[in-house]
Amino acid sequence: MRTIVCEEPNRFAMKETGMPTALEGEALIRIRRIGICGTDLHAYRGNQPFFEYPRILGHELAGEIVEIGSNSRGLQPGDTVTIMPYLECGRCIACRTGKTNCCTQMRVLGVHQDGGMREYMTVPADHLLKADGLSLEQTAIVECLSIGAHAVRRADIAPSEFALVIGAGPIGLGVMKFAKLAGAQVIALDINDARLQYCKDWAPADYTVNVKNDPVKEIEAITGGDFPTVVFDATGNAKSMESAFQYVSHGGRLVYVGLVKADISFHDPEFHKRELTVMGSRNATIVDFEHVIDSLRSGQIDTDSFITHRVGFEDMIGAYESWLKPETGVIKAIVEL
Repeated sequence: MRTIVCEEPNRFAMKETGMPTALEGEALIRIRRIGICGTDLHAYRGNQPFFEYPRILGHELAGEIVEIGSNSRGLQPGDTVTIMPYLECGRCIACRTGKTNCCTQMRVLGVHQDGGMREYMTVPADHLLKADGLSLEQTAIVECLSIGAHAVRRADIAPSEFALVIGAGPIGLGVMKFAKLAGAQVIALDINDARLQYCKDWAPADYTVNVKNDPVKEIEAITGGDFPTVVFDATGNAKSMESAFQYVSHGGRLVYVGLVKADISFHDPEFHKRELTVMGSRNATIVDFEHVIDSLRSGQIDTDSFITHRVGFEDMIGAYESWLKPETGVIKAIVEL
């Protein structure tokens, strides 16, 4: 079967590899669509933590079950499924308390072990969710949107509170959408005016602010001097993450959704005087995946404009570099098999 391998930073290779064999408790999946994530782009550039080469990337996946044994979810050959790519141990303190998304022994497909940039792969059957009623493209972006859904659930948003989302990439957009669905007044903060307009049209964000202006002053005015009670940083940029403190209200929450391969520091008096709560948000759980699938089925999320680029599997290597360039207008790229 055909497999695309990231052999080292900035180098992919198409290879012929053997067909995998499903073990007990696993399913054999034919991969039909692959979403390209910031994690994939960072890994390609050599900037992804927890990463070793060579690696088969790909964790935003839509597949079709080829083989599966008896399972509790009633899954059968021929079913279209989305894949939860977070392989938890099931035994550690995080898993025992239901936080499988931050398992101490976490193995993420396409990061810690080989992912889905191949024609077939095996996956634990209990990490498959049926995607009836969704297109293959929608199925492939469930994981991406689940990151935002999890961050919003973790923040425990109350209706009508101000939520600032820093970064209007796919993850930030997902945070905005689920914050809106939770009833928040959403402020989008980014450096790109065209992307900010998209936030207003798609999420839809209630307010947009360009960081190149005077964001503190604008956000203060929008919130009547209070500042947002919850701020999400989805940039994966250390400077942005450190600056995020200045936007949070007294008594508010700061949620780091993006991951950066760096240390983050802050001014302690600013932290203490606000009695600030700082949270990390990692991956997602089955609850978040189910919420996203339900939201897609009910038509609450526009995926047509969200998916901006499509390419066949055989053409992916040649197209990949272009997805690193903001001027191409890429939001979400999908690889078709």
